[in-house]
Amino acid sequence: MTLDRIYEELVFPECPRWRDGALWFSDCHDGRVVAIAPDGRLLDSFGVPGGPSGLGWLPSGEALVVSIADLCVYRRQSDGSLIRHADLSSHHRFHANDMVVDDRGNGYVGEVGFRGGLEAPKSTVLLLVRPDGAVSVAADDMLTPNGSVITADGGTLIVAESLRHRLMSFTIAADGTLHDRRLFAELDAEAIPDGICLDEAGCIWVASPRARAVLRVSPKDGVVDRIDTGATRPYACMLGGADRRDLFVCLADTHDAAVARKARSGAIAFRTVDVAGCGRP
Repeated sequence: MTLDRIYEELVFPECPRWRDGALWFSDCHDGRVVAIAPDGRLLDSFGVPGGPSGLGWLPSGEALVVSIADLCVYRRQSDGSLIRHADLSSHHRFHANDMVVDDRGNGYVGEVGFRGGLEAPKSTVLLLVRPDGAVSVAADDMLTPNGSVITADGGTLIVAESLRHRLMSFTIAADGTLHDRRLFAELDAEAIPDGICLDEAGCIWVASPRARAVLRVSPKDGVVDRIDTGATRPYACMLGGADRRDLFVCLADTHDAAVARKARSGAIAFRTVDVAGCGRP
């Protein structure tokens, strides 16, 4: 079965989130956060300085948005204005990236950490951003920590470590710190993991732009399902809809910002799957 497109003419959609009957996502290279209904109707849109990436919400309902170039997390207040919630620049140096936020308002933020094509890959840190904006290192020696999920019980964080072709798990302590780093799943060289989401069976859907496929990965059996995306590339995915069985996928032809802005070929597509989503985001 193929994916059905519901929203098009985007630049580079990423970091999809299901919340209150709407799909939220960042159009990173267009500098906007967008919310759409399941039928593709536009519900909300707002600009973010430095370009948006990871999204989440505080218990108060205020949205948190990672700024790629500004190396910070913005908070959207009830009147729609943005204020700087957390400064990441003392730990992150290039291209702040995805984020997952737990039910207490703790955010876990990754970054690319090096300039692709200009310098060799280098490891970086996953950051813990507290609800009051305080920042600390949650995990070190991460090579491009990317999409992340938190299990439904709030006890485990799973991170896509893109350039190591793997998913890593951490136990989340009561104070939000991470412990017991361990392998969730190893992927092959073509299956570089980008954005991810979790289902009720404990499997993770992985958007893999290089493989041009969204892969369902089991910690025991590896890849157990695959949705090919043809000529376009999937960069992130999210289980949503009324029963959380609609797998929404962020598609784009390229990550190159200049090319993507000119082409505006990015899209949101979906396919209904058998197992519902759970956990966060």
